[in-house]
Amino acid sequence: MDEYKEKILKVCNASSKNTMMETLQIEYIDVGENFLVGKMPVTPSVHQPDGVLHGGAMVALAESVGSTASYIFLDAQKMFVRGIEISANHVKSVRDGEVFARATIVHKGRTTQLWDIKITNADGDLISICKLTTIALPRK
Repeated sequence: MDEYKEKILKVCNASSKNTMMETLQIEYIDVGENFLVGKMPVTPSVHQPDGVLHGGAMVALAESVGSTASYIFLDAQKMFVRGIEISANHVKSVRDGEVFARATIVHKGRTTQLWDIKITNADGDLISICKLTTIALPRK
């Protein structure tokens, strides 16, 4: 399983080249049967003017991890994935360090998928909770 896990993470991280995920320095660090975890550094480049992590950066992290998880758990050769709805509740501010997003599947339908994404700091404190709905459409 570890070899398979490392291969999946390598593919996920390679797919981030020249994308917003690379700009935000999102790195995929763990994957399991029904989840994917990514991390993002909290630096001034993702701050609001008052020096805390911007909510939009957290939503971008959540959607990136959830959408990438959909690709892992669906047949990416036959389908492409798009986020169709995301909601976020930010409950704590972060000024520095790293944040971690864990996307866990709630519903895995043939067409739509529902993801629960919890963003935490290095101490495991909840920073934000997001719900993402993705849609899988056939490649033509």
